[in-house]
Amino acid sequence: MLLSVRRPFRILPPVMSKEIVVSGIRSTGFLHLGNYFGAMRNYVKMQDEYNCYFFVADYHSLTTHPDPKDLRANVYRVVAENVACGLDPEKVALYAQSDVPEIPELYLMLNMLAYMGELEKVPTFKDKVRQQPQNVNAGLLTYPVLMTADIIIHKAVKVPVGKDQEQHIEMARNFVNRFNNRYGELFPEPYPFNYSSELIKVPSLDGTGKMSKSENENATLYLADEDDIIRKKVMKAKTDSGPTEHNSEMPEYIQNLFLLMGLVSTPDVVDTYKKAFNECTIRYGDMKKQLAEDMVQFIAPIREKTKELHANEDAIKKILKEGAEKARASASVTIAEARKLIGINYY
Repeated sequence: MLLSVRRPFRILPPVMSKEIVVSGIRSTGFLHLGNYFGAMRNYVKMQDEYNCYFFVADYHSLTTHPDPKDLRANVYRVVAENVACGLDPEKVALYAQSDVPEIPELYLMLNMLAYMGELEKVPTFKDKVRQQPQNVNAGLLTYPVLMTADIIIHKAVKVPVGKDQEQHIEMARNFVNRFNNRYGELFPEPYPFNYSSELIKVPSLDGTGKMSKSENENATLYLADEDDIIRKKVMKAKTDSGPTEHNSEMPEYIQNLFLLMGLVSTPDVVDTYKKAFNECTIRYGDMKKQLAEDMVQFIAPIREKTKELHANEDAIKKILKEGAEKARASASVTIAEARKLIGINYY
C-alpha cells in the first residue's frame, strides 16, 4: 500500500544549493513517445542541474473518478515508467501527491484567494465541461489552484510544462501575488521552463494532432507497447503515392514521419530517406519498416525496465516512501510559514 500520510516521517533538510523545479504527471493512461520527448528527456537532464520534485498527481486523477481498485497499480506504473525513462530516485524526490498532506492544506488556503469567475474562464475547464458534462465537479474547476499548491509548496520558480499549461502558471503567479500582498512575502512567482525555446510536439501516426495518453490509441506509440504492436501502428501511418517533382514540399503527414524518424533513427538513415524523397524515389513502405524497427529498438528497453520495476512492489514502495520524506521536509517548512503569516498558529 502507499505510504499513509498519518505515519511518522523522517525530516530531512531540503537541498537549497540548486534552483527548485517541480512537475507532476497524472496517474491515468500510459506514457507515450510524446511524453518522453516532450518532457521526460528534459526531466532526466534537469535532475543533474536542479533540485527536482517530481510527483504522481493522484489527487488530480480523482476528478475523472478512477476505479479505486486500479489506483495503486496506476501510481506504481507511473513511478516505474519515470524511473525506466532515466529518473534517479536518489537524485530527485519522486513521490505521490497524496503522501504530502501539506499540499491539500495549502490548496485550501489558496482556494480562499481564487474566484469562481476566473476559474470558469479557464480553457481547459471549458474543454472538460464539454468532454464530461455529467461530471463537472469542483476539482475540475479548482484544478489550477491545486496545481499552484503543488508548485509553491516547494517554492519552485521553474515549472516544466507544455503550451497548454502556460495559462495555469500565469494563474499561479496571480494566486502567489494575492497571498503575498494579503499576508506577506512568502512565495516566489513560478514561470514555465524548458531547455529549448520550442517544445517538441510528437505527432500522431495518422497526421491529426499529437499523441495522447487517452485518445486515438491506434495512432499513439506507448512506451508499454510490445514490438509487434509498434510495427503494426507504424505501418498504418498515413502516407501517399509519393512526390512527382524533385524537391517537392512535404505534406504535413510526411513531415511527421520524418520528425518521428529524426527522434529514433540515426542521422544517416534520415538523410537517406530525405534524399530519396527529394529525388522522387522514396518507397514509403520501406521507410515505415525502417522506422518501425528503430522504434522497437528505442521503446523495448524502456518497456522491459518498466515491467521489471513494476513487478517489484517493495522497490516502488521504497521510492515513494523516500520521495515523500524528501517532499515533506520541504513542504512542512513552507506550510508552517504560511500558517504563521495567515495567523492560524495558536501554540
